[in-house]
Amino acid sequence: MDFFTPYCKKPLVWLLLGSWLKQFRALDWQVLRVLARSSALPVLLLCLFFAMPTARAFETNTEISSLRAERLDDGLYLNATIRFDLPSVVEDALAKGIPMYFVSEAELFRDRWYWYDKRMSTASRTVRLAYQPLTRRWRMSIASGTVSTGATGMALNQSFDNLADALAAVRRISRWKIAELADFDPDSRHSIDFRFRLDLTQLPRPFQIGAVGQSEWNISAQRNVRPQSPAIP
Repeated sequence: MDFFTPYCKKPLVWLLLGSWLKQFRALDWQVLRVLARSSALPVLLLCLFFAMPTARAFETNTEISSLRAERLDDGLYLNATIRFDLPSVVEDALAKGIPMYFVSEAELFRDRWYWYDKRMSTASRTVRLAYQPLTRRWRMSIASGTVSTGATGMALNQSFDNLADALAAVRRISRWKIAELADFDPDSRHSIDFRFRLDLTQLPRPFQIGAVGQSEWNISAQRNVRPQSPAIP
């Protein structure tokens, strides 16, 4: 009885590489064959690995278009404008009566040349946006802190006739006190790390499961700024 073994003219590694590189149509296959027989193959594989598209879960359309921190007589205040388009999935959830929580966080650091910058203070605030089907109005509430840490001190409650006006208020931060004057050393340099995000942990459990890894739910951005001293009259 005769036995035979199928013979493959191309190594298995080359077959896998060939199927993987079909998207790179601009490359010459003759060049690839030369590279495959040379020591440059590991380098080629490494370059192609880093050239692969990144996961969509990290995409975001959020941008902090303006950020300003100013030291006044009674503390440090922050003004910011955040640009983002409300994804359709978030808008649909709002229309169903599910509130959304937008969290802003600011950390004040003092520069240290010999070690890590020292954190002087932290501040956070939560904006709750909800649709009221009975009145067909949008309601925005602002609280000091985050919901997970027990947000307190409702500073503002506003109602709007449409979503566009409500989002305009969410995107704008005006005269937010993020630190006391005692936390600020006028003889040192300081910086502020500012972050803005949609808090997905406050969504109902079914929405949390569906939002994991979905770029449509990713509303987040961060930026650093140095505080400005008050203008001398």
